[in-house]
Amino acid sequence: MEFNEKLQELRKQKGMTQEELAEVLFVSRTAISKWESGRGYPNIESLKALAKFFGVTVDELLSGEELLTIAEADTREKESNVRDLVFGLLDISAVMAFFFPIFGQRAGETVQSVSLLSISGIQPYLKVLYFAAVIVITLCGVSTFGLHSSNCRIWKNNKSKISLILNAFGTLLFIISLQPYAAAYLFVFLTIKALMLMKKQ
Repeated sequence: MEFNEKLQELRKQKGMTQEELAEVLFVSRTAISKWESGRGYPNIESLKALAKFFGVTVDELLSGEELLTIAEADTREKESNVRDLVFGLLDISAVMAFFFPIFGQRAGETVQSVSLLSISGIQPYLKVLYFAAVIVITLCGVSTFGLHSSNCRIWKNNKSKISLILNAFGTLLFIISLQPYAAAYLFVFLTIKALMLMKKQ
């Protein structure tokens, strides 16, 4: 008997609806419906809660192959959560460009290090581009945390790529406009992200 059939049988033996079981497990009714229709499996924590609630072992609920599938899915989810955390923190850290003296500004014969908020003596369009790059990268980081539980597939599937592209654009912008320290600041973030995405492959 497959997991979905066992779950249905156990629930019916208790005389419970999908909604009642969902309340006990602190999950949505949709999740229970998905598990019972064979369209997915619970994560490890929900699986333990199911086994405890029905007074059975995890092995009684699942076959070896199903358990392996769940373990792999759980590992992928944990890796994705760590990646989101790192990407989000790095992107939000871009806001420090407003306060760190990582921009070069000519002062007579010398070049001073100033923050983005203090920079002057550059073309207005460049200042706008600098501000826009830092703000958009920071907002991407905020969105990574704010939309973490979102079911929007487009965002879920592309957030890492969007973060990487924005970071690459910012790095390139600072390189072209001869701001080596600002470029190096973002390049470090870009390298960490690229390495994490390569590890994912």
